Amino acid sequence: MASFTHKAARLAFSTGIDVLLHQIYKDREKGLIQLVDVVEKYAGNTFSEEQYTLFRQIFTDPSHKWYQYMNRLIDELDPNVLKMTLLNLVFESMINGTKTIRESRKKYDCNIPWIILMDPTSACNLHCTGCWAAEYGHKLNLSYEDLDRVVTQGKELGVFFYMFTGGEPLVRKADILKLCKKHHDCEFHAYTNGTLIDDEFAEEVRKVGNLSFSISLEGFSEVNDMRRGQGVFGRVMKAMDILKAHGCFFGTSIAYTRNNLEIVTSDEFLDMEIEKGVRFSWYFHLMPVGMNAAPDLMPTPEQREYIYHRLREVRANEGGKLLYTMDFQNDGEFVGGCIAGGRNYFHINANGDAEPCVFIHYSGANIHEKSVLECLQQPLFQAYRDRQPFNKNQLRPCPMLENPGILVQMVKESGAHSTDLEKPESAEHLCSKCVDYAKNWKPVADKLWSQGEHKEHRYENYKNWKPSEESQNVEASR
Repeated sequence: MASFTHKAARLAFSTGIDVLLHQIYKDREKGLIQLVDVVEKYAGNTFSEEQYTLFRQIFTDPSHKWYQYMNRLIDELDPNVLKMTLLNLVFESMINGTKTIRESRKKYDCNIPWIILMDPTSACNLHCTGCWAAEYGHKLNLSYEDLDRVVTQGKELGVFFYMFTGGEPLVRKADILKLCKKHHDCEFHAYTNGTLIDDEFAEEVRKVGNLSFSISLEGFSEVNDMRRGQGVFGRVMKAMDILKAHGCFFGTSIAYTRNNLEIVTSDEFLDMEIEKGVRFSWYFHLMPVGMNAAPDLMPTPEQREYIYHRLREVRANEGGKLLYTMDFQNDGEFVGGCIAGGRNYFHINANGDAEPCVFIHYSGANIHEKSVLECLQQPLFQAYRDRQPFNKNQLRPCPMLENPGILVQMVKESGAHSTDLEKPESAEHLCSKCVDYAKNWKPVADKLWSQGEHKEHRYENYKNWKPSEESQNVEASR
């Protein structure tokens, strides 16, 4: 009965989107207001009354930045891509999925995520400096049956959004498209170097409509190609042109370091992205993961404070860019701190290990031996759930980077093992590289937190837990 009701609701929402898109192409402002009305009807209190009011204000003000942003989406995205994004990302993930996830969390007494991130393969056509995935070689793969099983089991828990990384996930582009077609009610997203995107593939993506991309980029050609290889920047620019021409939805994934931070936040770089059709940029702080990591490339406290302010300028309503940006280290306040360990997402590597985070290579469960639910119930993930958020100052969200002793304690208590298949790294060794960083960032983070009017996120899960003296004072061997 529940399945029938859901199918009926999806059909009604789909029909409504068809009508709305027709209206939007005919009368932009009227159609956008009607879209808000439809979302409010189905989503209810998923968004607050203030948010619905704000959406309506934006869509009746042609001079507003986000009105102009929406106009570009509507004008430049293929109608099928736009429809499937609304249907799967809004209806399935945000509305239907969120409700089911909340019920599943209570039922199974564990974290249930909104997103599952998977590595279809460890293979990659590039060998980028500092990428641990490249060290794994080309032998590890999740079969199509593995991927399909994860998605099938995830949907039962309420998960309708799946991301791929690697390796280079588009080495497996045929299986990814096959998965998109079978699970047409899910939204899929691939983190890719972009070099395997061609017209034939982009047209297939346009047809399925439920696959989008984050293309890795670390600056202009000189900086980008120094890490990724000669000519890669030019191939990425060509891939963006192809995706834009086919009306596909894509953005960029940017790892910022001590050396490239100013470049990737410059007006010149951001304007180039917008011109190429980039809709969003995810910014990731360099993490010192792996035995051969280079901690000296991590941004200084002064640089991190700079990007904290700079990206808020970029996405500001007044004077900002027509680009949505998010910094996964400095925007913790908007998601209640750390989102890993299954709280909002978890990672499955190409060996099948269920890890709390793409940067935290420890696990006590593997999808070849356990179901998705059993992986979410593993002791390490339960330790994450019981301790999140790891810091009330959500500019210090991570149990590794800003609270290094906490990760050491959780790995030790849960019995999790290293999943690094090249050179296993102990949590003590990993976190020793973050001790000085955490110490130096703390006063800056505390200053920023005390000065700003920060969003009070409703997620709160302190269970009278306090870090042990051991975890607070960890000075692991270097």
